Amino acid sequence: MATGDLKSSTAIYAKGFAFLVIGTSAATLILLEAASFKIALLLAICVWAFCRLYYFAFYVIEHYVDSQFRFAGLIDFARYLIGRPRR
Repeated sequence: MATGDLKSSTAIYAKGFAFLVIGTSAATLILLEAASFKIALLLAICVWAFCRLYYFAFYVIEHYVDSQFRFAGLIDFARYLIGRPRR
């Protein structure tokens, strides 16, 4: 475990709540700037797609492709993709 890992469940929940507030605020500001059904739909698709990518990077790879590797973040996942041996 790295020295910078969060250990407090309260801090972890606070971090999650902060992400919720940041994401909601950003989406609201985008929609206020360019209020249209098209922009709302594209924003929803963008959020959904990146959520699926995150799930893929951390759950699917670990449970179905390479159970030996644990990712600490998206940069580690990118390094894994670049440096993994080709089959």
